[in-house]
Amino acid sequence: MADPFRAHLGDILLTDDEKRGLIPSISTQRELNEFEFSNIMSARDWALSLRRLNKAEILNVSYLLELHRRMFNATWRWAGHFRTTEKNIGVEPHRIGPDVASLLGDTQYWIENRVYPADEIALRFHHRLVGIHPFPNGNGRHARLAADILALKQGRPAFPWGSGTAEPANVRQAYLGALRRADNQDYQALFQFARSRKP
Repeated sequence: MADPFRAHLGDILLTDDEKRGLIPSISTQRELNEFEFSNIMSARDWALSLRRLNKAEILNVSYLLELHRRMFNATWRWAGHFRTTEKNIGVEPHRIGPDVASLLGDTQYWIENRVYPADEIALRFHHRLVGIHPFPNGNGRHARLAADILALKQGRPAFPWGSGTAEPANVRQAYLGALRRADNQDYQALFQFARSRKP
């Protein structure tokens, strides 16, 4: 099974910059995707085990860091650590900690005061976490799993994230398009995409 968000990335050679911090000896994007996917599925099993899910305090910085570490600890040396360098997306590195803390506080408030329905809370949380872009890599995958966990903690099923609805490149484009619309406070496409799946 392949990650539909990354399956369109084929046998492109990784650059030296892309290999920085890489643990396994691999050279192509396809190999990286396969290795990461295996690592992520192991973390997903860990996070979604019923005993662990019931005890998880997801609205906690240490939990989010541990989730990322488990998702990428066999792949990247920096797994589970906030980025320290600028990226072309996301906030400046010095803002990551405060912005994540603010997001966690806001999300706790939304839940306690039922500001939005459970799905909307999880997806607004996801959108803001992706926008902060706290890690060097894996932000979308981490934020999707975190949103799934948040939905489950609120009694909702995990999101299918458009699984099986189209070719992988189209799934990724639909997801990115939905995120861009949410940047302008139009969340409808993200809500529809997150709950869509092939019948």
